[in-house]
Amino acid sequence: MRQLSLILLLACTACSAAGPEAPPAASAPLAVTAPPPGLPAQMRALVGTAACTDSAQCKTVPLGARACGGPEGYLAYSTSVTQAAPLQALAERYAQQQREANARSGMASTCQFIADPGAQCRAGACVLGTTGPEAR
Repeated sequence: MRQLSLILLLACTACSAAGPEAPPAASAPLAVTAPPPGLPAQMRALVGTAACTDSAQCKTVPLGARACGGPEGYLAYSTSVTQAAPLQALAERYAQQQREANARSGMASTCQFIADPGAQCRAGACVLGTTGPEAR
């Protein structure tokens, strides 16, 4: 039993002495599929604080595009503050850029459907509903 303990101790020491593995190098396709930083920021700036007085003023817009189809998330906005047409135009441009990048890179993703969670007015601001994923 003592020899077995000694062998296990030496084996563990040898494994930890090897040092941490180097992180895998980033490949070019991952850099290609990174979302354009400007469009999501422009969308969030257009939405602002999404101020509301009633949930009827709250809507959602899809964000991006997953490789298997559908958006990667949703963004809540207020119709009392934000005009829908410019926001939806930015959202479609962002989704199109991601679809093109996904096609170029051969990117794959889970094919799980992300349902629109809807939006509600809480504490004077539109937020995503509780039944779906958070906006990214």
